[in-house]
Amino acid sequence: MLLGGRGLVGILDADITGPTIPKLLNLRGKELLAGPNGIKPVIGPLDVKVVSIDYLLPNDCTPVIWRGPLKTTAIKQFIGDIDWSRLDFLFIDLPPGTGDEPLTIAQSIPNITGAIIVTIPSEVSQIVVRRAVGFCRVLNIPIIGVVENMSGFVCPNCGVEVDLFMKGGGERIAVEMGLDFLGRIPLDKRLYEASDRGWIAYS
Repeated sequence: MLLGGRGLVGILDADITGPTIPKLLNLRGKELLAGPNGIKPVIGPLDVKVVSIDYLLPNDCTPVIWRGPLKTTAIKQFIGDIDWSRLDFLFIDLPPGTGDEPLTIAQSIPNITGAIIVTIPSEVSQIVVRRAVGFCRVLNIPIIGVVENMSGFVCPNCGVEVDLFMKGGGERIAVEMGLDFLGRIPLDKRLYEASDRGWIAYS
């Protein structure tokens, strides 16, 4: 979503029951603090501003057992009560599907620049993706394109590529639904190790 003109980026982790953005950005253990203009986001690498329900949970074993209205209220507060200041882009990480979280975002933020649809190659995932595409079209959200995640695995020992989850599903659904195909992300041990160490943003 294009908001301002200073090259500043914010990330809203809108996956209320499964927040992961703080882990990926090595920002666990931080706190959301009150400021004169609202709650201040956590400042991450490259001055990225981050907000997540993870910062409000006492520990990793605390479940978020919330029905739709509570999720909706939390997301609206993350949008309206956070001192985002000026931003060029606000990236919003959403859970799969077309439930309360994406609907709240769509209804709360006018003029969304676009959505990126992420799928794995399997046909099971494509069922969810078709509904997500339909969701965006019904709510007039432009779709930037489709990314195929977990697309192939190259054995580090022999160099042979194995399509563990098949391959090409993302591209096929993009063609089928008249969308741009943005590319494939392979299964790569280095990527997942970096994610677990929480410094993916620095690599």
